[in-house]
Amino acid sequence: MSLPAALLLALPAPWAQAPAQHAHEHGRARLDLAVEGDTLTLALESPLDSLVGFERAPRTEAERQRVAQMVARLRAADALFAVDPAAGCTLAEVQLESAALGLGAATAAAQQDRNAGAAAHADLDATLRFQCRQADRARFVDIGLFAAFPGLRAVEVQAATPQGQFRRTLTPRAPRLGWGR
Repeated sequence: MSLPAALLLALPAPWAQAPAQHAHEHGRARLDLAVEGDTLTLALESPLDSLVGFERAPRTEAERQRVAQMVARLRAADALFAVDPAAGCTLAEVQLESAALGLGAATAAAQQDRNAGAAAHADLDATLRFQCRQADRARFVDIGLFAAFPGLRAVEVQAATPQGQFRRTLTPRAPRLGWGR
């Protein structure tokens, strides 16, 4: 297990349990942030409906285009997540997973999920890793998800930084995740 993941697992129990009560709510996403060493890691979990407007494999050309646009935007994560320039971060890695879209590791269960159609809920998980010259100098990340994905109304954030652990809710009117001084 990586240290950023271990930091997120070390968050107080009520925080760790909180996402379960909103495990799948359209218009809301969950974002975990960890700053450790020279790495800033973001883990995003969102219902597909909030990102593309449906929760199944695309059926039409228009839906395939929406999925392709979503994937392209997330792969260009440095345009969606503007890390404090003081940290000197550059995007190093993007991993996307969605059983419904066939992204990431495909398993028999993932194939069954894709075949379940509109009746099933489907999510997208993205892990974004930034390499930084001085990650501990980061004091904010501007979140561009709301402009890119209008179906998103709130992002629940859990963070572990050198300045401490915290939880915030971001909205289109308040898309900056700030910490420290």
